Amino acid sequence: MSQSSEEDTDISDSEIGEYEEKCYEELKSGSQNVKTSDEKFTCPYCPKKRKRDYLYNELLQHASGVGQSSSQKRKPREKATHLALVKYLEKDLMNIDTPSKPTENCADNGDTDTSIDSDEQFVWPWIGIIVNIPTSRAQDGRAVGASGSKLRDEYRRRGFNPYRVNPLWNFRGHSGTALVEFYKNWPGLDNALAFEKAYASDHHGKKDWFVNTEPKSGLYAWVARADDYKKNNIIGEYLRKMGDIKTIPELQEEEARRQDKLVSNLTNIIQVKNKHLHEIEARCTETTAKMNSAMTEKDQLIQAYNEEIKKIQSSAKDHFQRIFNDHEKLKSQLETQKSELESRRITLEKREAHNESERRKLLEEMEENATRNSSLQMASLEQQKADINVMKLAEDQKKQKEQLHAKIIQLERQLDMKQKLELEIQQLKGSLSVLKHIEDDEDVEVLKKVDDLHMGLREKEQSLQDLDALNQTLIIKERKSNDELQDARKELISGIKDIGTRVHIGVKRMGELDTGPFLEAMKKRYNEEEAEDKASELCSLWEEYLKDPDWHPFKVVMNEGKEKEIIKDDDEKLNGLRKEVGEKAYSAVVASLTEINEYNPSGRYVTSELWNYKAGRRATLQEGVKFLLDYWKRKKKGML
Repeated sequence: MSQSSEEDTDISDSEIGEYEEKCYEELKSGSQNVKTSDEKFTCPYCPKKRKRDYLYNELLQHASGVGQSSSQKRKPREKATHLALVKYLEKDLMNIDTPSKPTENCADNGDTDTSIDSDEQFVWPWIGIIVNIPTSRAQDGRAVGASGSKLRDEYRRRGFNPYRVNPLWNFRGHSGTALVEFYKNWPGLDNALAFEKAYASDHHGKKDWFVNTEPKSGLYAWVARADDYKKNNIIGEYLRKMGDIKTIPELQEEEARRQDKLVSNLTNIIQVKNKHLHEIEARCTETTAKMNSAMTEKDQLIQAYNEEIKKIQSSAKDHFQRIFNDHEKLKSQLETQKSELESRRITLEKREAHNESERRKLLEEMEENATRNSSLQMASLEQQKADINVMKLAEDQKKQKEQLHAKIIQLERQLDMKQKLELEIQQLKGSLSVLKHIEDDEDVEVLKKVDDLHMGLREKEQSLQDLDALNQTLIIKERKSNDELQDARKELISGIKDIGTRVHIGVKRMGELDTGPFLEAMKKRYNEEEAEDKASELCSLWEEYLKDPDWHPFKVVMNEGKEKEIIKDDDEKLNGLRKEVGEKAYSAVVASLTEINEYNPSGRYVTSELWNYKAGRRATLQEGVKFLLDYWKRKKKGML
């Protein structure tokens, strides 16, 4: 059937059954290749870019899932082709791959003793029996022989692919027999029969072991059947412990029942997963709405906070500018008043000096007048005495009297002038007193203005305190928003934990020790089982070292002006690990130490963190929400 020629036209839901029968007939005719090897199968209806190899059970599960899918993305043609593939696998391919293969292999050999019929009972799971294994005596008297791993490796090289070889031991030591365990599938039966055929063709089969009576050399082997299972010897005892006896048809029926049960369980699981997916989508939608609401509220708070801060800063700037201007204005006024007062002080000092000079001149004139008055009195006495004796001088005396009278008038005038000067002095003193009072009054006015300025400053300081209170309220709201965002981040981490690690956004366990380098180092020294045990013990030891708070192999250095902690080069434990286990294990421990010191230095235990694997850093909340939304959208569309 050419699928590409029919891709352009699809069928309706009512035509699915008819198209399914058509595809089933084409599969039966062999026009579509399903089986690629003995164990590998492929889906002929998937696009070439999505083709891959399946085991039988995996292909059956894939075809059932696509054929029974309820997704709208699946087209009716795609469902019909995969339902036909399920029918072909269950009805035709299973019968081809079960008993016919061992029967054909045995028929090719020509050994009728190893042919399989429907009633023949085999030990299940498939087990081979080896006898006549060479043994020797040890010093303690017990028998020893070849190890099971050596025989297993040899049979694997020969292509029998056994799972395990168990030598059988009793109280005497090695019994000289061993049981070969093959895988519990049809290729395991093929390997078991090939194992039996190889020994039978070399005349070292079961018939040769029991028929010939002459001494035997070399190993004899065959596939365990019902008679071996029922024998009362060490082989029968171990076979009864390890398995059961069943025919090929019984195994086919049992496998068919398991397949039906598997399909039913898978169908139920798909239904439960779809229901769970719808619930998670609802929760994701609700969480997204809450996150968007919280982010919007946060943006609004930040925007309101920034606007309020800008307003406050602008108001404070204008306020301080006004205060500065008022201060400069008052300062200028005070300087002007100071200059005026200084000028008036100089003027008053000049006036006071001038008045003092005038007062001194007046005192000198008064003294002169007093002296003159005394002289005049003495002259008057002398004149009276001379009037009697000197009559002829009367006229002169009269003239002198007239002159004296003129002088007295002049002195009286001078006295009036002195009193006037004294009055002017008193007036000047009163003016000085008034000026002093005026000066005091002006100082009170200045102080009042200064008090008004202080009062204004106190009002501005109160405004600043109110502004600080508003700022503190906004900070509390921002912290509350940050707490809500942290809770949302924890919920996001919890939701992303179950998603695989192949995506670029996931949950990283910070400080978790990588066991790979330890296992790799131990495999170079021990076999596989011992290497796993040794690596597990070593990892447990170093995990305890990482949790120890007393061990702090760091030193502080300056990097670009900042202190930074780095690993010490001379730490004994780390250097011992590097020397004994290797550089990769050392790097794994250093990486865990660095992550613990950065993300949880106080607790010293592993913490979960939302991580951007693509960028190699801590993922933001926005990146985590976007990834979760994209993931569930792809999940809903069936892309994952």
